This record gives sequence, structure tokens and C-alpha cells, in this order.
Amino acid sequence: MKENLLKYTLRLGDNALVLAQRLSEWTGHGPFIEEDLALTNVCLDTFGTATLLLDYAAQVEGKGSTADRLAFFRNEREFTNVLLVEQSNGDYAKTIVRQALIDTYNLLLYRELSKSKDETLAGIAQKAVKEVTYHLRHSSAWLVRFGDGTEESHNKAQEALNELWRFTGELFEMDEVEKTLIKEGIAADLSALKPEWEKQISESLAKATLKKPEAAFMQTGGRKGIHTENLGFILSQMQTLPRMLPDAKW
Repeated sequence: MKENLLKYTLRLGDNALVLAQRLSEWTGHGPFIEEDLALTNVCLDTFGTATLLLDYAAQVEGKGSTADRLAFFRNEREFTNVLLVEQSNGDYAKTIVRQALIDTYNLLLYRELSKSKDETLAGIAQKAVKEVTYHLRHSSAWLVRFGDGTEESHNKAQEALNELWRFTGELFEMDEVEKTLIKEGIAADLSALKPEWEKQISESLAKATLKKPEAAFMQTGGRKGIHTENLGFILSQMQTLPRMLPDAKW
């Protein structure tokens, strides 16, 4: 079970870490100062969750590693985040659409994980639920603002949704890692979360006057270490300094 728990915790941690790194690119570049600060706070919360999860993964691994080692000294094929979180920010509408999709998912996921028999995962999830509740409120409000705003803002949001939708199927993929941990009462059953996610997303899109894309090919592979070209650029930026100065302390 140790190996499965390590893989599962890394998946959760990688999702949070890569998403937070993407969001950090907006710091200082938001549409106005209040929103710049709001998204930066979402970013910091997400980095905090990533740190807790990667710290726990290092503890489970038991080889003297740390969250920083896992974040900065693994290669692209060793990351197991879903493809959605590594997609480029694009314009602000695309960032908000991506965030609304993942916030809705994360809130359902962390609520379920807060009941995990693994006390550490449950504790991390309980903290994350409080934060993601506000993240979803923020992204949902902006989704409506874009979708039900001007013709231009609506079109940008719809284009973003059309582009990102093919990455949503992977959110609910499960393999033997999850299935084994579900039997142990540790992992969340993603198949049970999917209907509620679809219901909430449909309601949010209706409020935003956006059309859910028709069922289409779903691009996957992130959990197996097969990523889009985006992740390589993210890691090259994120890991450059620690790899140049591996013994530096700050």
C-alpha cells in the first residue's frame, strides 16, 4: 500500500504545484489591482496545498526527500499531474475557464478526501476545502462576468471552453492505484464525483450563457507522465535556480 499511497499523493501534489505555478505567471499582470491580488492569493493557497501534499509524499517515500526535492529535481516524465492544469494561461478568460473547471473538481475531491481514513490526507483536504470554496466562488463569478458580458468576452470564454474541454475527461480516470486505495478507505472514488461535477459545471455554464462542448475525444496521459509541451516550459522556468544552486538556502 505504501507505493500506491506515494503515487496517489504525488498525483495530488503535482496537480496543485503545476496549477499554482501557472497562476503565478499572472502576478503583477492582472486586469486590475484587486483582481491581481485575488488571483495571487488563490495561487498562494494552491502552493500551500502542494507543499503539504509533497511533504507527505516525501514522508511516505521514506528516503530522506523533501517537498522541494520532489518539486525541483524530478524530470517531466516523473510528474503525474493531469493535463488540464498545465495548459497555458492565454488571455484572462481562458485562465478563468480553466480555473472554474478545476475548482469545481477540487472542491468535490477535497470534500471526499476529508473523510479519508488516512488522517494526514484528511487533514490536508479539510484545510483545502475551506480555501477552494472561495476559489470556486471567485472563478464562478468571473465565468459569468465573461460569458454573460460583452460579445467579445463571451466569445473569448466560449473559445477557451472549447479548447480546454478535451482535458476534462482525465480528471476522472482511475487505475489500480486509486482502486486499491478506495478499498482501503483512503482515496476518493472519482467515478462517484463525476455526475455531480457535470451537474455543477452545466449549471455554471448556463448562468454564463456558455455552451458545453459536444462529447469529443479526451486527451489523457498526464498521470502516466506523458504531457503536452507546456509542462516542459513550466519546469524549465520553475526548476532553473534550484538546479543551478542545489545547496542554496533561503
